[in-house]
Amino acid sequence: MMGAIVLLHRWLGIAFCLLFAMWFATGIVMHFVPFPSLTEVERFSGLAPVDPGDVKITVANAVSASGVDDATRVRLFQRSDGPVFVVSGRARVRAIHASDGRDASVMSEDVVLGIARGHARQRGLDATRVEIAALSDYDQWSVPNGFDRHRPLFRVSLGDAAGTELYVSSLTGEIVLDSTRRERGWNLAGSVLHWIYPTILRSNWALWDRVVWTLSLLALIAALLGAVLGIVRIRMRGRGLPTPYRGWHALHHLTGLAVTAFVLTWIFSGWFSMDHGRLFSRGQLTASEASVTYASPDWAAAWLDRRPISSSAREIEWFAFNGNAYRRDRFALGSQTLIGAGDASHDGQTRFLSTDEVQGLTARLATGCGLPSILADNDDYPAQSVVPGAPVYRARCGDVWFDVDSADGSVLQRLDASRRAYRWVYSALHTLDFPVLMAHPRLRDALVVGLCLLGLVFSVTGIVIGWRRLRSTFAA
Repeated sequence: MMGAIVLLHRWLGIAFCLLFAMWFATGIVMHFVPFPSLTEVERFSGLAPVDPGDVKITVANAVSASGVDDATRVRLFQRSDGPVFVVSGRARVRAIHASDGRDASVMSEDVVLGIARGHARQRGLDATRVEIAALSDYDQWSVPNGFDRHRPLFRVSLGDAAGTELYVSSLTGEIVLDSTRRERGWNLAGSVLHWIYPTILRSNWALWDRVVWTLSLLALIAALLGAVLGIVRIRMRGRGLPTPYRGWHALHHLTGLAVTAFVLTWIFSGWFSMDHGRLFSRGQLTASEASVTYASPDWAAAWLDRRPISSSAREIEWFAFNGNAYRRDRFALGSQTLIGAGDASHDGQTRFLSTDEVQGLTARLATGCGLPSILADNDDYPAQSVVPGAPVYRARCGDVWFDVDSADGSVLQRLDASRRAYRWVYSALHTLDFPVLMAHPRLRDALVVGLCLLGLVFSVTGIVIGWRRLRSTFAA
């Protein structure tokens, strides 16, 4: 039995020692440089005030013209070619010109360049040398599935000192992603390697999922076998080192013993990052819950357009919540007004969904729901509103919890017992985002870097041993 374990660990170790070293090294990079994305701050700061004089059609007209029968959200924002409604359903999104109801999808390069210049100007970015770099379904930075609704994407280079590139949706004309030269460079040495994320593989999500899940599982088996051997081979001999080995083998044994707990939990949790519903729930609403939460309202209700559009509003959104329609006008990142069908006055004061409104929804989602409470910033299961400072409500309905964003009515996460467990076996173990460490970010940084460096040293000893084994095997 032990001979089989030794043989299996030896060859799995040779096969995976480079992968282990890559994961630990790139993990350090990823901790400090996330994958390129368009943050809400960047997205909103790139919006220009809506010109109300060019809005000639109603929300109901826009929904009708879009052909999206199950529309749950409609947004109005200003593009370089005029204000546009973006109508979103569960599977489709369409853009409609607010002036006349025409289709507002984008194929003209002049329009794309105008959109990019306008966004850059609002953010204070230099766009004097802007040009279209490509039109494609996928590239290295646009492979995540969240962009599927917007493909193909125009990649626009601003030509500025930071090497900024903007991605424009061909379906809606929105900026959906940005990246800088620094982000791209560090991510080639970080996320792309760590996630095994080359475009040709990641563009096929199902294939990428199977490949990385299988590699992670084999790596976990190799680590488990190594831990068993490392413990079995401990030799306590007075004050000497507790190992029967010498040279690189001794260093591999001793460093392995020192980092066994971290390596096992890190590889184990890394494997669970690829779970995708295999063993744990995914934190998403069930089909029946989604049909209640996002039931399409009566878009023809007159009150939706009764309030005039302010010339200082940068984005206006109408959304469905619990079968009712709401309108929110956003003037700044943290400032919005919200009105619903039953609101008696539109006084322009900042407002979010109330406890009663959230409770009205959750009571229809499940039985035994308590009164929703506002989520604390340091909660063990954190969730953040799209609007800074807006409360997130948590409704506990027996074993299932629902977290609702009071700013836009979206259900941020559905936490059953399985999902709550996943938060600890993946996120906490893999990124060390334990609440106590999140309260001390420098300590967390030091732990992440220090443990990954120890893991890297351990992996390098395995690389040396593996190389020597291969050299001696083929030399013979």
